Amino acid sequence: MPGSRKLGRSTSHRKAMLRGLVTYLLEKEKIETTVVRAKELRAMVEKMITLGKINTLHNKRQALSYITKEEVTKKLFDEIGPKYADRKGGYTRIIKIGPRRGDSAEMAIIELV
Repeated sequence: MPGSRKLGRSTSHRKAMLRGLVTYLLEKEKIETTVVRAKELRAMVEKMITLGKINTLHNKRQALSYITKEEVTKKLFDEIGPKYADRKGGYTRIIKIGPRRGDSAEMAIIELV
């Protein structure tokens, strides 16, 4: 697991949350979350896109084991992967947007470049 942030959750809860965020980001291509989550999310999304660049059965199965929706995995290999074929990393961008109103948590938008 990349990074060492615990995000105030148990291991299983943290992994499930990150899987959900990765799936949602690849589906929508742009999401709003906290800065800390966005930084942790970036590492996993980059790994998934790197898998998506090389369309092999092994890579598809690895992606399917992490991404929670089959149609998002299909999109990863059919659209997102080929789009970044000539790029050697840095597929995401994090833009800080200021504190959240309720608890002043620093918020950010993470999007695919």
